[in-house]
Amino acid sequence: MNAYRQSPFANLTPVVKNLIIINVIFFAGTWILRTQVNLVELLSAFYFNSEYFHPWQIISYMFMHGGFWHIAFNMLALFFFGPTLEYTMGPKRFLQYYFITGIGAILLQWFVQAIEVHNIIGAFYTYHGDLSPYVGNPDFGKLQEIYYGPVLGASGAIFGLLLAFAVLFPNVELMILFIPVPIKAKYAVAGYMVIELVSGVGQFSGDNVAHFAHLGGALFGFILLKTWRMKSPGNFF
Repeated sequence: MNAYRQSPFANLTPVVKNLIIINVIFFAGTWILRTQVNLVELLSAFYFNSEYFHPWQIISYMFMHGGFWHIAFNMLALFFFGPTLEYTMGPKRFLQYYFITGIGAILLQWFVQAIEVHNIIGAFYTYHGDLSPYVGNPDFGKLQEIYYGPVLGASGAIFGLLLAFAVLFPNVELMILFIPVPIKAKYAVAGYMVIELVSGVGQFSGDNVAHFAHLGGALFGFILLKTWRMKSPGNFF
């Protein structure tokens, strides 16, 4: 190896670097300990009335991932967009932004799930999370999916970062996979949000992505940027 060749991680900002390390540790631990403890069940986020719900999941779910490509895409986004935002916001505020958008993501997901549960059984929760009284309900499968399906991943916080990048650096041109021309950040991210909204509302068969968690991260990110009165640094690029 060339002694003068610098590692691509050398210039990573400290918060981004540590977030990537923690995510990788959680992912490796989930695989290594899979025969001893089910970390997906313990640390992913479950519906607040589910028997699998624990209060710490509102934080821990952000560090869990369902597979290699899931964590790879999230960490690549954090790697590419995170340092610029950390430089702009400062480490402390960037870390606050990351966690608040991640928490906001699961809160919106739970809100949408609560509405779905109410539409099925006429209430937002069941007694002790027991679904047995609703076995004959035609939407029982959906009810099981809500109560027993884990929500996991850093995607909510990542969508918060994408929103922040589009707001603070709207005219930076991005290269998007399968699109041969560069697209300004404000258009690329806006288009991505529209796709997420359509996918979330449509609830297409076989789609197990928590689209409203993604939108929740972006929504809370927008609120934070407005609350903090953060604007584009102008000639940053």
